[in-house]
Formats: sequence, structure tokens, C-alpha cells
Amino acid sequence: NNMHLHNYLTLLTSSEQQMSESFRKVAEHHRDEPDIYYMCFMMASWSDEHVRKLKPYLEQYSEKAGKSREPERLSQTLFKSPRKGSLALLRDLHDLWLINKENEVSWSVILQASRALHDFELEKLCLVLQKETKRQSDWLFTRIKQAAPQTLVASE
Repeated sequence: NNMHLHNYLTLLTSSEQQMSESFRKVAEHHRDEPDIYYMCFMMASWSDEHVRKLKPYLEQYSEKAGKSREPERLSQTLFKSPRKGSLALLRDLHDLWLINKENEVSWSVILQASRALHDFELEKLCLVLQKETKRQSDWLFTRIKQAAPQTLVASE
């Protein structure tokens, strides 16, 4: 049912936009951490590119989709705004990682659908952008592991 594929494409587009905005907020909020600042801006640009590359498929599959409120219901804001205090960076990175994992699952779901539909262009796109999403995830998780002992064990 192509309507459901359109729902997932909409969900992923909105989640990638949220990823990009959230990366930028974290970069600005933690600009005293040079690696956070530069890496978050770079990764935000990847998510912007993902949104741009999804657009033609959103249009292609919307014609067959009809109207549904499902994407609105599926979309939830995991990230409100950056935090303050010593736990802030760790919790912000954790939130980014959760949004990113949401995207990883959506890329996998859309990849499976593209294969079933023999949409080779969409399949190719999923394979490439899924790798970038995984790179975001890997960096975030590494950075979370670095921040954890400093935050949870180091004295205030």
C-alpha cells in the first residue's frame, strides 16, 4: 500500500528536519566545545541534504497516497531545546542519538519497501543515506561515551 510508504517518507522527512535543527541548536548551545560545534553543523548539513533528496520521492508517492493524518501522529518531538548545567551536553547528545535511531529505522523500512516496489532509484538513495545516518549515530555514541565519565563521575 503506497499510502503507507508515503507516510514513512513524510515521517522521515520531518524527522530529518528535526535532526538538522536539533544538531544546530546543540552546536550553538555548546559552542565552547569546538568538536561539538563543528561536527554538529556538519551533520546538520547531511540531514538537510537528506530532506532535499527525499523530496522527489515524497511527491512521487503522494499522488497515490490520499490523505492521512498518520505522519502527524507518528511525529513526536524528542528534542525540545538544549539544557543547562553539567548534565546538559550528555543529555543533549543522548536526545540527538534517539532522533537519529528513529531515522535509521525509517531508512530501513523505506529500503525494504523500495525493494518490494522495484524502485531502484529509491533503493540506491536509501543505501547511501542510511550509511550517513549510521555515521551520525556512530559519532554521537562515541561522543556520549566520552562525555559520560566527565559528567557522571568527575566532581562538580
